[in-house]
This record gives sequence, C-alpha cells and structure tokens, in this order.
Amino acid sequence: MTATTIRTGPLLLAGREDELRSELHGVRRPQLRRLLEECERLRGEVLPLEPPNASVTYFGSASANLALAYRITGQEHYLTELRRYLASPVSFPHWGKAHMPDHDLDAAWLLHGLGLAYSWAGHALPEEERTALRDKLILQGSRMYEFALETEGGWWSSSYWQNHNWICYAGLATAGYVLRAEHPEAEAWTERAKQNFDTVLSMLNDDGSNNEGVVYWRYGVPWIVSYLDVLKAAEGIDWFPRSSYLRETFWYRLHQAAPDLERIVDHGDCHDRRSGHCVALYYKLAAEYRIPQAQWLGEKVAREFFWREAYESGVRPGVRPEAYQELLWFDPSAPSADLTGVPTSAFFPDLGLLVGRTSWEPDATLVSFKSAPGGGHKAWDTGHRIQDEKGWTTLNAGHHHPDSGTFVLLGKGAYLAIDEGYSSRKRTEHHNAVLVDGQGFDNENRYHIFEGLGVERTAEMLTTTLAEGWLHGVSECSRMYAPALGIERVRRHLVMSPAGHLVIVDDLAAATPRRWTWLLQTDNPAQPGGDGRWTAPAGPGVLHVRALAPTATATATDDRVVRTGVQANPTASTPGLEMESVQYTLQRETQATTTARFVTVLVPAGWDDHDEPTATATCDGDEVLVTIESAGRHEVVAIHLQAGVTSLDRADVKRAGFAARTDLTE
Repeated sequence: MTATTIRTGPLLLAGREDELRSELHGVRRPQLRRLLEECERLRGEVLPLEPPNASVTYFGSASANLALAYRITGQEHYLTELRRYLASPVSFPHWGKAHMPDHDLDAAWLLHGLGLAYSWAGHALPEEERTALRDKLILQGSRMYEFALETEGGWWSSSYWQNHNWICYAGLATAGYVLRAEHPEAEAWTERAKQNFDTVLSMLNDDGSNNEGVVYWRYGVPWIVSYLDVLKAAEGIDWFPRSSYLRETFWYRLHQAAPDLERIVDHGDCHDRRSGHCVALYYKLAAEYRIPQAQWLGEKVAREFFWREAYESGVRPGVRPEAYQELLWFDPSAPSADLTGVPTSAFFPDLGLLVGRTSWEPDATLVSFKSAPGGGHKAWDTGHRIQDEKGWTTLNAGHHHPDSGTFVLLGKGAYLAIDEGYSSRKRTEHHNAVLVDGQGFDNENRYHIFEGLGVERTAEMLTTTLAEGWLHGVSECSRMYAPALGIERVRRHLVMSPAGHLVIVDDLAAATPRRWTWLLQTDNPAQPGGDGRWTAPAGPGVLHVRALAPTATATATDDRVVRTGVQANPTASTPGLEMESVQYTLQRETQATTTARFVTVLVPAGWDDHDEPTATATCDGDEVLVTIESAGRHEVVAIHLQAGVTSLDRADVKRAGFAARTDLTE
C-alpha cells in the first residue's frame, strides 16, 4: 500500500482550531463544559509513582483531555496538570504490568492519548520533558510494532473482529503519525495499521452487529472510528463511506437498548447492565452517516443518563475520559430526531439476532433472541478460511457466549429472563437454554468455547417474521453439542405477541434416549404455583411462567429451582480479581427419550398486578396451538414444527409454519 503525504499541524486539529474556538461559547458550549469538568476531576486524582498492577489506560485519556483543554483555552494550569499526568507513564519502564506489558491495551491507550498530547501541547513542555515524552513514545511504539510483526497470525495482531486489534493498531497509528517527522521509522507503524484496518473494514459484517456484546461494542468500536478519524486527518483518506458496518452499527446498539434506553440487553461478556453508552461515538456516527436518531440519543444520554453510568459502570476507564472526543466529534450541523417512526423490531442476520419490543416506551416488553456460530456467520466462515489457507488464528471470540437459541426478556422496567453477563468460564447452563444429559455446548467451561471447533459446528436462525406487532423466529443449534450425543434437532420456535407475551416451543430429538433439561434464568427464585405455574419476582415486574408441555400424560418432568453462581474476572490487568454473581435457574427435565417437546408461555406483569394469566396448549402431530388469556386479551398462536401450513384460518399474521391472532375480550 502506497503511503500518502502526511499533513502537517496538530493531529485532528489542523485547519479547524479557529472554528472550534469560535463555537465554544455557542453550539459546543456543553462539550466544552464536559471537557473542563473532566480536567477538574483529574486534578483530584492521586497518581502512582511506581507502576501499578491495575490498568493504566486512564493516563492516556487524561493526557489527551488536559492537552486539548490547554490547546483551546491557553490556560497554563491545564499544562501544569498535563505535566503531572505525563511524568508517571514516561517514567514507567513498561506500560502495563500484570498482563502483556508494552504489548496490549495499556500500551495502546497510552500511545494514543500521549501521542495526541505530544501533538497538541508538546511545543509548550520544557525541552527536557518534551524530549523524554518523544523518546518514550518511540520506545513504546517500537515495542508494540515489533510485537505485532512477531505475532502475526496469532492474538490481536490478526484478530480482525476483536477490540484488542482495533485498540492496539489505533494507538500505534496515532503515535506513528505524530512522530513521523522526527522518527521516520514510525511510517512503518502507520502503514502497518493502515493495512490492518483495510482488512478489518472488509472483514466486518454488513449489519453492524457485534458478537462481543454491547459493553465491548462501546469499548471497542470507538477505536475503529478513532483510527479512521486519525487517518482522514493525517493523510486525507476518508474510509468512513466504505464501511457498511459503521453505517449500520448504531441500529444494532439501539435495538440492544433496554426499554428505558438507559440499560442494555446483555448478551455476551457484559460487566453490568449500565455500561453501554458512548456519547462521542453517537455524535460521530451521526456526523458521518447523518443518522438523526444517533445525534438525538447522544444528546439524551449526555443530558439524562451520563452520570449514573459514569458512577456505576464496571468498565474502566469508563465514559468520563471521553470528553475530548465528545468535543471533537460533535457536529452541530448533524440532524437530530427522536425514535418516532423507528421500527420496534429488527433482525441482524450475521449474528442471528432477532429483537423486538412492544413500543419505544420505558415500560415496554423487549425480547432479544439469537442464534449464530461463534463470532457471527461472516467471522466464523472467514476465520476458518484463513486458518485453512495460512494457518492463522484470526477469530478470537472469547467474549461470545454459548447462547445460540437463547433469549433475554425485559418488561415492566425489569429484567425478567436474564443473561449472566460476564463469565470467565462460559457455560450453556448459565443461559435460557436446553441441556442434553446435563451437558451444554461442546467445548464449554472455558473462556473461548469456539476455539478449535470445525467450521461445520454452527447454529443459525432458520426463519424470522416481523409483522403487525408479532415477532417469530426459529433457531437451530443441534450442531453446537458434542457429536457423541447423537443430537438430531434442538429447534426453538419463539413468538412475541403485540402485548409482549412469549410463546416458546422447543422441538428436540436425538438418535438415542436422552434427558432434556429446559432452563430459565431469573434474578430471583421463581415460586411454584402448582400445575406447571411459576412466578418469578423482579422488582417492578414479575414473570408468570406457564409450563404447558411436557405433561404427566406425556413425558414426565422433574421441576426445580437451583442457585447458579457465575464467576468472572472482567479485567486481565488485575489477575487476582474474582467476582461471583448469582442467578436462579428454573429447571424442567424429562426422562430419557429420543424426542421431547417443551411448550412454555411467559407473561410479563407489574409487581402489583394480581390478574393471573391462563394458557393452554394442544399438540396435533407437528402443529402446536397455544391460547393465552391475559388482561382482556385472547391470543392464539399456531406453530407448525416443519414449517407447514397451520390450521389457524383467521389470523392477524400468517406465514409458513406460523400464524397468530389477537381478540380483545373486554
């Protein structure tokens, strides 16, 4: 790839400083206030004089914030504070201590942030400090670059779908562009990063979904944007238009927002339920792709949700240090519009993610149902192709859980059927899944469960329907279990009605008799009510569970609720950190049988709603007919397990294998 002439001037600021300053007391006033408040917070931080075991990423963003504040206001005290924040990392012999020092996230964050600080304020530093900073950036950039070369085909150097790749190469590129005039060897860094991101943009899926989940979306995707922003500023090369992934990824994030828009749907490794917003990224996506809802959501988060996430988020360094990006990425000319008219359901085919909600109101019911191979279809297929051709390991989907065929249900302001969040050892039994002879997906009980599995070991969403307020999806994940189990079918049919009621039919088959265990995860223990009825309290909400099949006349079940502990260490920079979260699992288990069919209805309700929903099911060959009576609504759902024609004649929606209608009874 031919190098392009590098533009001169402060990186990201050249040619726009006067315009920025002219807007600081007008359209950028809120962003200026955020920046200066962040710098004020930094004054109160006690900095380590010796390299700590914990992450030091915050030095990078702190330096960028202080340098920008000094650059645009000229106030000397910001330079004084910047010098304090530069002194420690410049003196540390290595960037990062407990995990991959010099070669991973700590070093990347510092290369980016200290590189910007050198570009924006290096001229104002005492000569000795400026030289020390430059030399340290050269040393650390050289270490990072050499590691990338040495490990090509392994770890982040070629992990095109992973946040470590994006962060490390973005940091390396930022430092490289800043240093190229004084250190010509840094051109190799920027060219290496350019080659990497050229590949990354071609490898990312087109629908904007992220196999690592919302938390790592907000942690990793901003670094793709950071790189493209730096590339555009330094070389005049604009790669934003070529990225279908970035053009669509806001919609993935929006549909993975909880009904209150503040919390998240937590598929994948998620530190908590509140870490998911990135105001700066919303602004940038709005600016580049003219997405009015992205601008609106960025403004709403900044105004209403920001500080709660800042204080409660388990992700470090968190949202507060992104102030410099918020100021630079905000485009006052970008259109802004709320969610009026935005569809309430969507399907993201690469991740096999089907999601829908009853409305955009905070008390709406939301279901998120997914089924795909590790990393999503494109990454899975492409990663195996590269493995065959080059022997490289490029797909590191350690944050992707064994959750194909599973779902998360939120409603009435509560998490009703949950995902476990972050886990160090991924297990199917942590999800709303099905076990076979007590076993989950093959290769589980480790961090990266998809590593080493053949390309044929996939799951998929066979069909989807989104019409007239109804949502219907059919997943198939039998190939995710150990071949020795002889499983022929693990097929889940999931329906959400316009009222937010779920019908779930699990159609299961194996070559030899197996015990089938149906799992439902809740925050609090479900209470039995007899005759297959359970009630799971969830703060402002409650989930009514109606187990309609198997029945005593078919294959008997053994039902129970157990305490499930999930262990996690969400940061490799602190090896001794171990946390346990607790959830409760409703288990319904059959006797050994070659085929089984679970039919379940889930009805969300408010905690003080004492109306008991009723549900019945009849099975006639491959057709299952479910009726629900709740809150003055009579709903009928017909599912044909082989995608044939259902017997339900009058229907609001009718598709192959699915039909449904609602009758108001009041």
